[in-house]
Amino acid sequence: EVQLVESGGGLVQAGGSLTLSCAGTGFAFDDYAIGWFRQAPGKEREGVGCISRLDGSTYYANSVKGRFTISIDNAKNTVYLQMNNLKPDDTAVYYCAAEPTPGLLRLWMSRYSFWGQGTQVTVAA
Repeated sequence: EVQLVESGGGLVQAGGSLTLSCAGTGFAFDDYAIGWFRQAPGKEREGVGCISRLDGSTYYANSVKGRFTISIDNAKNTVYLQMNNLKPDDTAVYYCAAEPTPGLLRLWMSRYSFWGQGTQVTVAA
C-alpha cells in the first residue's frame, strides 16, 4: 500500500523558514515523481513544486520560485520542501503527492495518484 506522510508544518513568522518532509512507504520510491501542493482556507488546491525522478529536474509555481526548494533523500525515501522567506499568503495545508511516472514534471493534480494527509503551515504577519 502506497503511503505518504507529511510532517514539519507549524507556525512561523513572516520572513522565516520551514522544511516539510514527505516520507513514502509501500512503493518503489525511485520510480515515482513527487509533487507538493497546498490549499489555503477558502481556496482551491494549487501546485507548489514537483521533481522528476528521471534526472532530478524541478519545477516551481511562480508564487514560490526562488523561495522554495525540493530535494530528495533516496536512502530515507523522503522528499523535502525547504521554504524560505515565508509570507502570510503561504499559509495553507501542504500536501505531497506521488505518481508512478518518474519523468512527470507538471503540477497537474489529476495526474497524481497518491496523496498524503497534509500538514498545516501558518505564517504570521
